[in-house]
Amino acid sequence: MGRWKSWGEIPSFMKNDFTLKYYRHLSKKRTSMAFKRIFDVVMSAVLLVLLSPVILVLAIWIKADSKGPVFFRQERITQYGRKFRIFKFRTMVNDADKKGSLVTVGGDSRITKVGAVIRKYRLDEIPQLINVLCGDMTFVGTRPEVEKYVMAYTPAMMATLLMPAGITSEASIRYKDEDKLLEAADNVDETYIRKVLPGKMKYNLRYLRRFSLLTDIRLCIETVLAVLH
Repeated sequence: MGRWKSWGEIPSFMKNDFTLKYYRHLSKKRTSMAFKRIFDVVMSAVLLVLLSPVILVLAIWIKADSKGPVFFRQERITQYGRKFRIFKFRTMVNDADKKGSLVTVGGDSRITKVGAVIRKYRLDEIPQLINVLCGDMTFVGTRPEVEKYVMAYTPAMMATLLMPAGITSEASIRYKDEDKLLEAADNVDETYIRKVLPGKMKYNLRYLRRFSLLTDIRLCIETVLAVLH
């Protein structure tokens, strides 16, 4: 998690009355945010060690299944609008982001056989522990979007950039079958921006209002249970 900036240091594209309201609220929770970062560092380091055999097996499986790199790297947006490159296991054909929409729909022909299994159990998210350890992401927070979708944010949505992007969130749990919702859309990008994104952002903004370390731990547990279910 990056240094908490003064209001004067906040990027101008984020500044509006909505963001200011959430900024003032979160400024009172600086101690909780410090503990959040400690939790992120400790847990991501521990999980990377514990899951290293799983990571190795998945890497070999992905390479044996299709041509291309093990990891999918894409530029996303995190705290204060900063760009970073996310780590995910590749679940689609190589250069899939250049062969279709930036979001995935159910039955997407770009998804590989192994990728379908990995996505089903959210195993493609495991490498993001590296992003958490580096401080680009956190365990719980608004999912990182590509710049194209961030530029479509409403003034209220900009407030979510006050904190680092997350691996999971209440919105992620509620919209875990997002790809199926987009499957019947004529224009996937437009449907995502106009219908899916606003719905997810209601949960993301509510998270900012209710932020606490205990809330983070609860959402992590709920995510695990949702995946197992």
